[in-house]
Amino acid sequence: MNLSYEAVDAAGSAVADVIDATDPAEAIERLRRRGLFVKKISEVEAAKATTARAPATLKLPLKPLVFLTRQLAILLKAGSALVPALQVIRRQLKKPAHEAMIRSLINDLEDGLPLADAMRKFPETFDPAYRAVVAAGEASATLPAMMDRLASILVRRRALRNKILGAMTYPLVLLVMSINVVCGMMMFVVPRFAGMFKTIGVEIPWSTQFLLNVSGWLEQYWAIPAGAAIVLGVGLFLLLGSKPGRRVLVNVQTEIPLMKRLTSRLIQARIYRTLGTLIECRVGVLDALELSREITGNRRFRRLFDDIVEALTSGDRISSVLLRSDFIEPSLAYSIQTGEENGALGPSISYCADILEEENAELIAAMTRLVEPMILVVMGVVVGGVAISLFLPLFDVTAALG
Repeated sequence: MNLSYEAVDAAGSAVADVIDATDPAEAIERLRRRGLFVKKISEVEAAKATTARAPATLKLPLKPLVFLTRQLAILLKAGSALVPALQVIRRQLKKPAHEAMIRSLINDLEDGLPLADAMRKFPETFDPAYRAVVAAGEASATLPAMMDRLASILVRRRALRNKILGAMTYPLVLLVMSINVVCGMMMFVVPRFAGMFKTIGVEIPWSTQFLLNVSGWLEQYWAIPAGAAIVLGVGLFLLLGSKPGRRVLVNVQTEIPLMKRLTSRLIQARIYRTLGTLIECRVGVLDALELSREITGNRRFRRLFDDIVEALTSGDRISSVLLRSDFIEPSLAYSIQTGEENGALGPSISYCADILEEENAELIAAMTRLVEPMILVVMGVVVGGVAISLFLPLFDVTAALG
C-alpha cells in the first residue's frame, strides 16, 4: 500500500513523502533505518495512489530523460550525494508520473539498492545499455563521469533527432500545400470551367477532358479519397505506435534505395556510440555487444552482431566480420581493426561514431536541399499542367473568333 508520512530527519528538517510498504509498521521501520523520526503516517487515498506510483511501463520522452541525466551529472560532479541530487531533480519535474518515478528511485536507494538496480524497475526509460554504464560507474566510483557521458550521448541523440525533424518539416509543408492546391483546383476551379465549356460548346482536348472527368468523380465521390486518407493516417499512427510496427518500419527503411544508406548510417552511429562507451567503461566486450545489439530491431544489424559474437567466441576479431559485411564501410572497419591491434577498441569505435554523426548531419542537409526543389518542380509541373489544360479550349475559341 502507499503510505503518506510526515517526519523529521537528523538535522531537524521536516520531510513529507510517500512510501510503498505492506503496512504502517514496516514503513515506520524502514523510515527509521533512513534516520527519519515519523510524526504522522496514513494510507494514501486510492485516487492519489494511482498518481503516486509510477508504472513500470513508463517511458520518459527523450527531452526529460536528457534533463534528468544532465542534471544528475551536474549535481554529482558538484559534490552532491545521489539521494539529495535526485530529490532536487524531483522537485523540478511537473508530471506526477515522472515525479513518482524519481520517488521510487529514491526509496530504493534509501533501502540500500544500487542505482542501476533501482532503474531496472523502469526498463522502458532506462534501457540495458544505460543501466550498464550506471552500474560501471557505481562499481568504479566514477558515477559522476559516467552520468556525464550518458548525458553527452543523449544530447547528441536529441540534437540529431531535432535536425532530422527540422529537415523534414519544410518538405512536408511543401508537399501538403501542393496536395491542397491541386485538390482545391480540382474541386472548385475545374467545375466552373466545365460549365463554361458546356455553354460555349467548344471542342475539348483529351487532357482537359481527363481533368473534367477526375473533377466530376471527386465532386461526386469525395468521401472515398477522404476516407482512404483517414484510414491511411490512422494506420500509420497505429503502426508507429506498436513495437512490431516500428520493427517492420526499421527493416523496410534499410531496403528502400533512397533511404537505406542514411538509415544504415544512423543505426550504425547509435550502435557504435553505445558500444564504444560501454567498452570504455570496462564492460566486457561480449556483454557490450549483447547490450548494443538490443538498440535496434533491424534484422540485418542483429544478424551482424550474432556473427560478431560467434567470431569472438571462436578467436576471431570484430573487424574481420565488419570487413566481410556488404553494408559496413571499409574505412570504419579498418579504423576498428587498428583499435583492436593497438588495444584501443573502445576509443576507435567511439571515433567511428563521431565520424558517422558528422557525415550523417551533412547527408541529411544534402538530402533536404535535393528534396525541396524536387517538390517545387513537381508542384509547378502539376499546377502548370492543370492550368494549360483548362485554357487550351479558350485558346481555340479565341483563334476561331480571330
